[in-house]
Order: sequence, then C-alpha cells, then structure tokens
Amino acid sequence: MRIGVISDTHGSVSAWRKAYAKYLHQTDLIIHCGDLLYHGPRNPLPDEYKPDELCATFNALEKPVVFVRGNCDAEVDQMILEHPIEAPYAHVITAHWRILVHHGHQNMLPAKTKTCYNLIISGHTHLPGIKKENGLIYLNPGSPALPKNEAKTPTIAVIDEGAIVIWNIETGEKMQRLDLS
Repeated sequence: MRIGVISDTHGSVSAWRKAYAKYLHQTDLIIHCGDLLYHGPRNPLPDEYKPDELCATFNALEKPVVFVRGNCDAEVDQMILEHPIEAPYAHVITAHWRILVHHGHQNMLPAKTKTCYNLIISGHTHLPGIKKENGLIYLNPGSPALPKNEAKTPTIAVIDEGAIVIWNIETGEKMQRLDLS
C-alpha cells in the first residue's frame, strides 16, 4: 500500500495540484495533516490562494483521504468539506503500519502513543523530516505551499512497504529517505 502524506496546503490550489500530479495520484490513500484551506494570520498568502477551489478539489477526490484538523482549520471548513476532519487525532491501521496522525501544534501526545503505534505523522512546522527513535518513526512531510526550511523547499512524503521518502515537488529530488527493510 502506498500512502501519500501532505500537510499545510493553506488554500494553495497550485501546491496541491503539483503534489497530486507528481506523487499523490499514485497512492492508495492520502493523509493530510491539517491546515487545509486558510492561510493563517502569521503566514503570507500562498501562491494561488483559492480555498473554495481547493475544497472543491478535495471533495472531487476519488480515493480515500484522511484529514486532520490543524490550528488554522475552522468549524466552517467542515460545512463545505465532504470528508470528515478528524480532531485532534486520526488513526490509520494497515498490514504494516499503526499510524497516529495529528497536526502537531499541541506537543503533548498521549502516554500510550509510543507503545501503540509505529509511525507518528504531524505537520504544523512546515519543516520536513523523518527520524526513527527506539523503533518509532516520526514523519513531518513539510509544506508544499508555505515551506519554512532555509531553502523554502515545497515538500510532501510517500510511504510504501520499502521506504518513506520526502519529495521536493518542484524538482522531483528526494529530500530524505528512510529505508524500512
């Protein structure tokens, strides 16, 4: 099973389209870690900021998608989005993964998290990264719309049975890879 992971689109239609066309269309499931539509008061307007159009695009998706509520997501978003927005956590269980998804703006995770899951996915920081600690993998796909790393690299992640890869959606470059074998 291939899982696409994206976060912090902040209403950018162009960021979503690039991520979907290059990577997410090839997945069986998409996980969105929050901050779907609104740019937030501390962020500039992203390229092609069209939250209504992005919402319509989300609603037209033909594949399973899991959305988690971010700190910039509001109750009104659920009124127009046809997929449920999970909050504060979503749980995804596959043959290989026990995944806990959260936006990441609240740092404290429940005590049993480290024993019940093998992959924790969050967004919020707009900083991509993969790390493994004591058998538990932490993934942040970064942001395709408002990246905040030094190079301002727009990123998403793809998980399959062999590896987790963070991709630069502009250049197609592998930013980081964690082999799972």
